Amino acid sequence: MKVIFLKDVPKIGKKYEAKEMSDGYALNFLIPRGLAEVATNASAKRMAVEKAKEDAERKIQEDLLLKNLKDVDGVTIEMEGKANEKGHLFAGIHSAEIAPEITKQTRLIISPEFIKLEKPIKEVGEHQITVEVQNKKVTFTLNIKPL
Repeated sequence: MKVIFLKDVPKIGKKYEAKEMSDGYALNFLIPRGLAEVATNASAKRMAVEKAKEDAERKIQEDLLLKNLKDVDGVTIEMEGKANEKGHLFAGIHSAEIAPEITKQTRLIISPEFIKLEKPIKEVGEHQITVEVQNKKVTFTLNIKPL
């Protein structure tokens, strides 16, 4: 059965991708959970329109972010996290948690995909974080304080 993915499914398929799947997997797992739908001509056309619209919005957001990227350069963003007495955080801080803090403190909306982290931050203190948009890079300081 050919299906079109509505969301990214790790190791299976990406959003808007059409792929041949076994009938049982598609009917019992993907479709009931809203991860995919049966591929028809009408659904393929609708998905192509949605993908084009999403790509256009993403391009507009990228261009806007590129113009305002200098507002983040050199800024210090403050965050708090639960830590032990040695300064190790109980939960690592990912780019998905950093992005809302940037928005809150600088009023600049940055998608987590543009924040480059090698691995989650697990230590209290100052960390240099890179934001990369269309090959333009800026860095800011993330200061993590214990709760």
